[in-house]
Amino acid sequence: MASDTPADGRPLLLVLFGSTGDLAKRKLYPALFQLHARGLTSKEYAVIGSGRHSPGTDDDFREIVSDAVKGAHGGEAPAGLDEFTARFRFQSSSAEDGEDLARVVRETREGLGADTRTLLYLSVPPASMSGMLGMIGSTGLSDDAVLVMEKPFGEDVASACALNKRLHEIVPEERVFRVDHFLGKEAVRNLLALRLANGWLESVWNREHLAYVQIDVPEEIDIEGRASFMESTGTFRDMIPTHLGQVLGIVALDLPERYGADELREARTALFRKLRPFSPDETVFGQYEGYREEDGVAADSTAETFVALRAWIDDPRWEGVPFLLRTGKAMGVSRQQVTIGLREASRVPGADYAACDRPSEWVFDLTDPPRFGVEAYGKRPGTGFRLVRAPLMLDEGTAFPDDPPLTAYARVFLDALAGDPTWFTGAEEIERLWEVCADVQGEGGVPLPYARGSFGPTAALELAGKRGWRVPEK
Repeated sequence: MASDTPADGRPLLLVLFGSTGDLAKRKLYPALFQLHARGLTSKEYAVIGSGRHSPGTDDDFREIVSDAVKGAHGGEAPAGLDEFTARFRFQSSSAEDGEDLARVVRETREGLGADTRTLLYLSVPPASMSGMLGMIGSTGLSDDAVLVMEKPFGEDVASACALNKRLHEIVPEERVFRVDHFLGKEAVRNLLALRLANGWLESVWNREHLAYVQIDVPEEIDIEGRASFMESTGTFRDMIPTHLGQVLGIVALDLPERYGADELREARTALFRKLRPFSPDETVFGQYEGYREEDGVAADSTAETFVALRAWIDDPRWEGVPFLLRTGKAMGVSRQQVTIGLREASRVPGADYAACDRPSEWVFDLTDPPRFGVEAYGKRPGTGFRLVRAPLMLDEGTAFPDDPPLTAYARVFLDALAGDPTWFTGAEEIERLWEVCADVQGEGGVPLPYARGSFGPTAALELAGKRGWRVPEK
């Protein structure tokens, strides 16, 4: 199991496809540097960036990496940056031509040592994936290598199954690490830890005591120039069978008897098998006003920038408990939050319940550092017996000031370097999540408009019923 220590000291070679792309600059290079700065990488490692178009010389590529790391440190160069970037070089490749890259990889492996672990990190557009996999297989790049893949993993059931079949022609499933960076979040892992470690919590983690679950990821930003992505993918395919679906899995799964990679994957997959296919009648698509005026967006676009849905799990633990999922662009606040509502206790005559306008709730903030809050009710100080909301909060940033969490992508890299698949998604769970989405995907239609800075169309607000969504409470 991976931890905050270097895996086993073996030399490491990381080959990064899509190395000049947006994800690499914003997330991957800062994450790798965080591991480097904390001494969490192998002492001997090298990074080969690759892509169709070369940025120039190796020094030009290193400048891209350096700028990305500086950007994550307020524009300043952190200590150790030059030693970090010196490990990088670039070699162009494409789906049609990977021989030069394969040669450079062989030479680099020989220089690092015979026991070098090789990771191939694929951050490439979906249209390029099949061709790139073919090249990786035909050139021998996949021999003894681990494939680390960014989403999307298909766009529906058929394409997901086809992608998995293509992958398994090149490498076995145990060497495929599919990234969902929400599973790299400290807060998501802590949610499972709280369930594992606290018997009082797990004993009430069922329909007898819980009334609803909300998984809410609104974003204030709009598409920020990513029209091509939104037009081709949409918010539903981008977020529901991936990030929000995986968080639902961690919230709702039956705890495994042992914390291990196989056991946790099996527990998630078993839960997804019980997840009822999403209903078009309980799903709301939205599009923020002004989206069609964005550069690169069709004047009659039906791409959804917002989705909210009500999900159900056919299992005795969760019978009758709605799981509400919501995410979208250009909304009133940015938040990543799981809210679990408790069933209301019987009210005692004579007490003042006027301020008790919502059920007691457990609130898990999925941003870093993680926070876990309990919204309970207690007596307001003073005369009388007036009951008011009394929040209790576990803030890991305050509780553990000397242990700042790794970023989600740093944790993804650390697990991949250690060969630990626990928090990566498996083929079976990916395919099942697409199955659950199939009925909604087939609906099409025009999404409902919503104002910038709002919380989605009125129909989406109504999905939560009289209790309402916890967000936008601040």
